[in-house]
Amino acid sequence: MPLLSVVVPVYNEEKTVEPFLAAIKPALEEVTSDYEIIFAMDPSRDRTEQIISQARAQDQRIKLLIFSRRFGQPSATWAGLAYSSGQAVIVIDCDLQDPPELIGEMCRLWREENYQVVIPQRRSREGENFIKKTVAYLGYWFINKTATVEIPRNTGDFRLLDRRVVDELMKLKESHGFLRGLTAVVGFKTKLLPFDRLPRLDGQGKYNRLTGSILIGFNGIVAFSGTLLRMMGIVGFIMAALAILGAIFIFFGKIFGLYDFATGLATLGFLLLFLSGCQLVGLGILGAYIGRIYEETKLRPKFIVDRSFGFDASKESNHD
Repeated sequence: MPLLSVVVPVYNEEKTVEPFLAAIKPALEEVTSDYEIIFAMDPSRDRTEQIISQARAQDQRIKLLIFSRRFGQPSATWAGLAYSSGQAVIVIDCDLQDPPELIGEMCRLWREENYQVVIPQRRSREGENFIKKTVAYLGYWFINKTATVEIPRNTGDFRLLDRRVVDELMKLKESHGFLRGLTAVVGFKTKLLPFDRLPRLDGQGKYNRLTGSILIGFNGIVAFSGTLLRMMGIVGFIMAALAILGAIFIFFGKIFGLYDFATGLATLGFLLLFLSGCQLVGLGILGAYIGRIYEETKLRPKFIVDRSFGFDASKESNHD
């Protein structure tokens, strides 16, 4: 069992793999030479696989998982955790926005201060526009106001997890693989480590700059809170009350001549559109929860490994 496992989800990262390895290997060597780097790769259209294979030919501590199709970053991360064997596991992206230089301090907090989860927390978010920062802020605010567990603000999947934590995570059956929330679910002694996030090394992230953040945030809200369902009922009650008050106002207005109403078609049309819109929003929220139930009941695997390089037979058999 190596001391450290490093899990790196990748997809079309041919320009970042080599600089990433050049940066992370010295950072790991300062801690220990007993480590493994697991690239968990969705099938890529560029030379990512070839570059990782070349690096692996020079260093057998580099390992590679290739999936049968694109499962997405959360599933790739989950696969890397499942195949890891280190006493501690570090999850980090390949674009160097999460600085490998933090690994030494993360490991010190784990080994000397006995923190089982160490999560770097962004003080700044370089390279992100105002809209994305706003969406991220509002998303974390809403999740932490409504969720059953507290998910630290301004954090990503970049973190160190003790082997005990990883083992407990692997027992969870949720299909969404929202690591930030699931880490909070299993708990354990946690330390936040502030840092300044750098711009992406090259290219663009694989998530849409706006809708990607919204989808991730909505996934976290639906997965860890039933508040939207309760809010839907509250909004429906308020709308019904406003409709009743409006009807009473119109009735007495007509009787006492307070206002010379026209045919009322405009008012009626406005109310119908408004209430119908509220109903559709409520049905959409309800549908999101029902869809999540549907996904969970199918029990489909989070990932399917097509090929793997560097893992022994026992590790392979555990994930057949």
